[in-house]
Amino acid sequence: MSVSIRLSRGGAKKRPYYKIVVANATAPRDGKYLEQVGTYNPILAKDDENRVRLVEDRVRYWLGVGAQPTDRVARLLDKAGVKERAATNNPKQAEPGKKAKERAEDRATKLREAEEAAAAAAAAAAPAEEVAPEAATEESAEA
Repeated sequence: MSVSIRLSRGGAKKRPYYKIVVANATAPRDGKYLEQVGTYNPILAKDDENRVRLVEDRVRYWLGVGAQPTDRVARLLDKAGVKERAATNNPKQAEPGKKAKERAEDRATKLREAEEAAAAAAAAAAPAEEVAPEAATEESAEA
């Protein structure tokens, strides 16, 4: 019989409240469990001391006899300092997909072309302004 430490949902609709329980892995989520070892109230602030309450010695016992915590419970246990969670480092997780990269490249190309066109227009307008004052000074010099 494999045993897991997991969350069992309680509370009203849109007001979740969880019991941290030790249960047979094949038992239903909110069904029969072996022992309740804590509570988790996600509605409370993250720094509230009542957000996660554990009976640490019982959690350590169940971990010692081979109970496997679920991902969420493993996070809670890691934060409480009961069991260190294995690092899950996925550097490619935040990397955009192929199509998003293509769209970004297209945007960058269009922006670069627009800047070049604006710079060329500014360069073409600048010599015309400079020629006009020089022509005026030449006419005044001849007179």
